[in-house]
Amino acid sequence: MKGGNSYSFRGKHISLALVALVLFTTLMWTWERNPIATTLRSAQEWYRLPSEFPVETPVESVGTPTMQKGMDKSLAPITENGTKLQLDTESVPAVSPETQYNQNVTSSSRNKVCNYAKGKWIADRRRPLYSGFSCKQWLSSMWSCRMTQRPDFSFEGYRWQPENCDMQEFDRSAFLRKMQDKTIAFIGDSLGRQQFQSLMCMATGGEKSPEVENVGWEYGLVKPRGAIRPDGWAYRFPKTNTTILYYWSASLCDLQPLNITDKQTNVAMHLDRPPAFMRQFLDRFDVLVLNTGHHWNRGKLNANRWVMYVNGKPNEDKKIVQIANAKNLTIYSVVEWLDLQLVSHPRLKAFFRTISPRHFFNGDWNTGGSCDNTIPLTNGSEVMQEGSSDPTIEGALKGTKIKILDITAISQLRDEAHMSRYTVRGTLNSSDCLHWCLPGIPDTWNELLVAQI
Repeated sequence: MKGGNSYSFRGKHISLALVALVLFTTLMWTWERNPIATTLRSAQEWYRLPSEFPVETPVESVGTPTMQKGMDKSLAPITENGTKLQLDTESVPAVSPETQYNQNVTSSSRNKVCNYAKGKWIADRRRPLYSGFSCKQWLSSMWSCRMTQRPDFSFEGYRWQPENCDMQEFDRSAFLRKMQDKTIAFIGDSLGRQQFQSLMCMATGGEKSPEVENVGWEYGLVKPRGAIRPDGWAYRFPKTNTTILYYWSASLCDLQPLNITDKQTNVAMHLDRPPAFMRQFLDRFDVLVLNTGHHWNRGKLNANRWVMYVNGKPNEDKKIVQIANAKNLTIYSVVEWLDLQLVSHPRLKAFFRTISPRHFFNGDWNTGGSCDNTIPLTNGSEVMQEGSSDPTIEGALKGTKIKILDITAISQLRDEAHMSRYTVRGTLNSSDCLHWCLPGIPDTWNELLVAQI
């Protein structure tokens, strides 16, 4: 009997356990179907998302990326050119030189952002990238400081190291392979011409290159009768079918003589119309670099007999007559037009280079100003500022697909690298503190350009 009672007691416990299990299962099934439970579970899953890395909102423009609220801004340095390449701390396996060239930003930390406009100048014994003596085929003698009576060349021995970036050493063969079947066009003033000549020297290694073809005639770049020089130059590397060209347009306005039969005629300077050359050949460009700035003064406009036009007729707006306003109107007009064209030219990568700084001390170019300093980086070697030193270009590009090539602040530190008073014929009393020695600072502009192509 005792054994029977024992089994009965155990049976009751088993029945209670089964009933409890059924009730628990039913309760869980009902909870799973409850929308309140689903909401709570989703919220819990949301808060388990990784939060150690800052989140940036998508950036469609070249402006500064906007950090979401609550994120630590110190973890993600702001970039002027819109580049948001994150870095990695893991080691990178050995790769070929060409692969290294294509990876212009290497890994160091996923929290850091490569910023080409911030960084520092550092000494580099491997500089310059070419010889000022040997690059005679592409380099104007007036800008080849090695051909002048300048006694020091310490300015050649530095390279720019952007913040959180590891720009690969420029390799001309890899560059030409990367630009195979492509055309790079520079349109701008004489500083744009310097950048063009710099890239030609870099792409050839500063060596004589008889195989490079002059194809200026394809773009109408031939010297008119009686002219000192053509309106530009275009050269092609036949092995890779790479074309590098320059077109002179100091103002980026469309210029039209009012009387083509009169050499002394005034010229309509259409502030709201891009150069005809750019409009005509844009579909042939794969990379476009624009610049303007130093011709925007009353003396240049009068000397060139440029007359401001807006909407196809002489300007009557007194505000636009002011040089700064006229310049801004032109820059914003060109940027707006080009940005619209990028929709139908998806392969085109467009850049607008910021203004190149002048370094006239104790006067201006026509009042005895000079730049006689020969010691590099006397005013510091780093750029830590947020935003560009050329707010006009930066503002015009905001919200567009055109990238900023921001070289103003980094060049401002290099006052010793101008032509100064040295020429091929001797030393002058006046100084050129606007143009740069080549090799020199424009080489760095091109390194930054190539890194962002």
